[in-house]
Formats: sequence, C-alpha cells, structure tokens
Amino acid sequence: MTHLTTTVNVHGITLGIESFGDDDAPLVLLAGGTTMLSWPDALCERLAAGGRRVVRYDLRDSGQSTTRDPEAPAYTLRDLAADAAALADALGGRPAHLAGIGVGGMVAQVAALDHPDAFSALTLVGTRSVAPGPTDDDLPDHDRATMGRLFTHAMPDWTDREAVADFAAAGAEILGDDPVAARAVAARIWDRTPGAAPAVRMANHLGMVFSRLDCTPRWRERLPEIKVPTLVVHGRRNRFFPVGNAEAIAREIPGARLLVLEDAATAIPDAAIDAVTGAMLTLGQRTPGHVPAPQEP
Repeated sequence: MTHLTTTVNVHGITLGIESFGDDDAPLVLLAGGTTMLSWPDALCERLAAGGRRVVRYDLRDSGQSTTRDPEAPAYTLRDLAADAAALADALGGRPAHLAGIGVGGMVAQVAALDHPDAFSALTLVGTRSVAPGPTDDDLPDHDRATMGRLFTHAMPDWTDREAVADFAAAGAEILGDDPVAARAVAARIWDRTPGAAPAVRMANHLGMVFSRLDCTPRWRERLPEIKVPTLVVHGRRNRFFPVGNAEAIAREIPGARLLVLEDAATAIPDAAIDAVTGAMLTLGQRTPGHVPAPQEP
C-alpha cells in the first residue's frame, strides 16, 4: 500500500498531509481535530484497502501545517473550510469524501456548505453544529462534572515529552477514552510539533486555537442545504459533546445516517473501526433516509 507523508501548498499556506492508498482511487479527505493523528492509523489503512485514496491532514497551527501564532490566529473557521476545498482540488481535482472529527467536524460542515461542488460525501465524527462557546438551548452542553475534572487537571510542562504524554493519558481517562492509546498518540503529536514554544505545543494537543477563532456567521440553520450523502458518527459515552448533538445534526441534514458507537467516548476506539470504515465505504449507496445504527462489535 502506498503511504506518503509530505506537505501541500494551497492558496498561500502549507498543509501537512499523510496519504494512504492508490493516487487514482476516489479521495477521502480527513480533517484533523486539530492534528491528523486524531484519525487512527488502522481506520486510514482499512479505508485505503477498501479502494480509496485516504489523505489525513493537519489544520493550521498544528503538525506540519503553517504555524504562526495559535494564541492570535489571523484566520477564521471559514478559512479552514476553504483550506479543505482547496486541498481536495489540489489532490485530485474532483469531488472528495470529506470527513471531520471533533472541531474538524465543524470545519467539515462549513466546508460542505460553503464549497458544495468540492465534496461528494460527508462524514462527521464526535462533533456538533454550533461553534465553541455557549451552545443552543436544545443541544446538550459539555458534561459539567467531566469539564470540572478536566479543567482542574494541572497543565504539564509542554517542553517535557513524558509529562505531556502523562497529561494526555489522564485527560483520556477522564473523558472515557483509552489512556494507553492517548499516551501513544500524544507522544507522536509532540514529536511532530514544529519548534519548542509552549503555546504551539499546547495548541497541537488541546486545539485551544478554536476558542479564539471567528466562527461567525452561524451555520446550523443551513444544514438542510447539504445535499451530499452524510454519515454522522458519535460515541454514546461522549461527555464532551453528548450524543444529542449528533442526533440533531442527523435530523437536520436531509437523509443523513446516524451511527452511534455504544462503547465509545470522544475517540474512535479500535473495536469500532470496522463499523466506521464499513459505513464510510458504503456511504451514498443506500436509499436516502435514516438507517438504524448497528450495534458496535
């Protein structure tokens, strides 16, 4: 299987990418949340084995993408959405299946709305339809007790690789994710972070840049405009974005399919990779309308 890590220049910025599979196969573009490593290696490999070219990429101010000042980003959520459309064009010149996880799912929603001709399908994982900050009254907000534990957890020395890995593992345990997997991913993110500035390292691990982005205007009310086949994937035990957020997205995008992973939280666990990749590979091949979520293996 072809596997390449490189960078691509689009409209004046650099995006770090990792590509799996045949360059001539239909493109599945995975927007990180914030780094590409939010997407498990095994998921990328299985999508590629299913006949897709899979490209996961780092958002701005993370990984190998253009990094300037994550504490004062000079771009908006819509700029990140435009990055996705420009990258899809640069990689293949034909509509791509766009997927986003976490805050990357917000990027993906706006990209599908602002650049409808760039995408042929949409997968949204562990996300919601409103920007960071106060949520809508009808949507469940972050679990208060979980957030209390997260935000009272002392920040690490961001220049210390082991301390950062420990911090990530402890955070995963609070959220209900696998701490061993989180530790390993955090070490890889640390290794890929450009420079040693603590603010940059923190942005790579926590995605705090999103709290500083201009995310206006709202896009939730526009979700019915999305016409491409859409898959909404969410962990039943997600306490950061509770599952009601996914249920709302699936109701509001015409014909969207909702896949609830009963034993998952914010990350895609190994046990759910077959279910997620299978649903992504068959997206668009079903009759429009909601399909009952299969049980997680």
